[in-house]
Amino acid sequence: MNCKKWMLMVVALGFCPTGFAEHSPLLPRPQEVHYGSGSVSVPSLHVTFASASSEDDHFAADQLRVWMKSQANLEVSIEAVGSGQEGAVPVILDRDGGKDEPLALPGEQPGRSSREAYDLTVTEKEVKIHSRSSAGIYYGMQTLRQLLEGQGAEVTLPIVEIHDWPSMEYRGTMVDISHGPMPTVKEIERQIDFLARWKANQYYLYSENSIELSGYPLLNPGFARLSQHDIRELVAYGRKRHVDVIPNFDLYGHQHDLFRVEQYSGMSDQPHGTEFEVRSPKVMPLMADWVNQFADLFPSPFVSIGFDETFQIEAATHASGDAAKPAELFVKQLIAVAGLFQKHGKHVMVYDDIIVKYPQTIPNLPPGLIAVAWYYTSEDPTYNRWLSPLIAHHIQHVVQPGITSYDDIAPDFDTTFENIDTFLAAGRRSGALGLVNSVWADDAQLLFRMSLPGFAYGAAAPWQSIPMDRANFFSEYARLLYPHAVASDIASALSNMTIAETDIKKLLGEQTMFGLWEDPFFSTYYKELPEHRNDLHEARMHAEEAESALLHAQGLGADPETVNSLLIGSELLDYAGEKFQTPLDLEAIWNTFGGKHPKSEQWWNEWESQVTHYDHSYVTDLMDRIMDLKPAYRAEWLEEYTPYRMGSALGRWDAEYQYWRGVHEKLRHFNESTKPGDALPPLDEVIESPHPSWTSAH
Repeated sequence: MNCKKWMLMVVALGFCPTGFAEHSPLLPRPQEVHYGSGSVSVPSLHVTFASASSEDDHFAADQLRVWMKSQANLEVSIEAVGSGQEGAVPVILDRDGGKDEPLALPGEQPGRSSREAYDLTVTEKEVKIHSRSSAGIYYGMQTLRQLLEGQGAEVTLPIVEIHDWPSMEYRGTMVDISHGPMPTVKEIERQIDFLARWKANQYYLYSENSIELSGYPLLNPGFARLSQHDIRELVAYGRKRHVDVIPNFDLYGHQHDLFRVEQYSGMSDQPHGTEFEVRSPKVMPLMADWVNQFADLFPSPFVSIGFDETFQIEAATHASGDAAKPAELFVKQLIAVAGLFQKHGKHVMVYDDIIVKYPQTIPNLPPGLIAVAWYYTSEDPTYNRWLSPLIAHHIQHVVQPGITSYDDIAPDFDTTFENIDTFLAAGRRSGALGLVNSVWADDAQLLFRMSLPGFAYGAAAPWQSIPMDRANFFSEYARLLYPHAVASDIASALSNMTIAETDIKKLLGEQTMFGLWEDPFFSTYYKELPEHRNDLHEARMHAEEAESALLHAQGLGADPETVNSLLIGSELLDYAGEKFQTPLDLEAIWNTFGGKHPKSEQWWNEWESQVTHYDHSYVTDLMDRIMDLKPAYRAEWLEEYTPYRMGSALGRWDAEYQYWRGVHEKLRHFNESTKPGDALPPLDEVIESPHPSWTSAH
């Protein structure tokens, strides 16, 4: 993008980033960047402090030491206030004195004077990072690591002056630990670390009873929940990185995990259901106990209490008289639960889908409530349905787009980025306090690490004031995250996987991970296959391009923590294409016989040897392939998650093998039950019919 066009986008900021394209990308894009002439060689760095330093300042300095060593094999020493080291470039951390708050609190303000704002300058003599907070110092360090150019002895920093601040005060990511796998504590820490890299300041743990509470031993025990010790570790881990770990519960609906336990089933609106029967006298004592424990576990001033998708209440709003009372009870219960948290000094957030659908409830909402407007596509890029009632009633709110990966073979980044961009733009217009990017796990099959580019995009977008450079995002992301030798491979793989996922959706629909396991000979799919022949071909071509690029990157030593999950995704996309191509290929051969069983030699040469032989044939190839992929998927699962639900997830892979084994047996049985000259029934009848006609004839 030329300087003139770029300037038109940021005219309010009053600068043009001269030489920007010649330097390392910066994500999120700083508000002001002024590059000078030349660069500074940095064979080593030493960090020093302009004034008395805190524990947070020293943590940031130590993080810089770790980053520089792993990223550029660059040595960094940390010195006392005002001292230096001969021959090393000083990195001066200059934090204003006074009380420091490491986390974003209620009332946080974005903009140039923000607590999180920082100034970073690189001259021939020194690097200096200035901020009024340890968070700003930390964000300046994150930008500094992005400025590095070259490797080893050739590492340089450009002469540059940066003035940067967040355009939105709250920049969060919500991760679902209830619908699918349970991430390990180590994996959640990786996610927090990763999000901090892109200047996120909130991490929401979405839990439907997946957090240990004292007195409820039967509620998702063992690997199905995080312990109280785990939560305290995660809270402390996030705080050091200026990320507030915030509980995100559902305290009205989505409670089946509680009600399926017999001793709690009486609190449900229906036997072993999903929503509280709030007229039960047992409900509020339980809520009070939970709230007290949660408030003790999570020191964050924020809490999100859900109250979304309350289907029984929604149905009741269409009724009249006594039948409509659940709608009133919804508001009453919301006030009661919010009040319990407010007594602990919490600022309560609640999903807005029920509220905006029935705006007559809004005047009765608890004071100070923060609404969370959520929606995961951009079919209405204004998002008026979710935002207009909030604007009209001056309700504070945040916007919540999402990463489209929760029921996809591989993330659909086109839909993801469009959703984030348009919802963020709508949120800016509506005066939203921030953005929370959601990562759901509905299909219980996804690998979270495949979605990391979406994590980064959703964290960076609300920091910067200009729109994200979507066209170049994969390239810039890969350049910042991977060594130069493999960055182009990773960017190419991400682009090709996105295209492949889009192509496979044209047949399988939006939920491609569910569609992956479907029977391709079932009439719903079988009849549509011919018109999607080219889509399947294109999906496989792009999936294989991605796989080739990832294998090349892997061979050059790319980080397996991020590459392995992408490899599995690219192979599954290719498998999906091959699986749904197979009926087309088999039918093409079948139709060459003209409706009659040919002579034995032709049958063997053109059918049995190609389709049903015990190796290197259409059907056995699919059996082999899904079983060959399974160990890699299982290994990656255990890298990211606890064993909880792994058996169920792998059961789909086993069922897929058994499906093709069954197809193989039916076709072999047909071979043995027919003879040359017999009429050939339709191929799908051979495979799908439970009582084929030819078995009785022979």
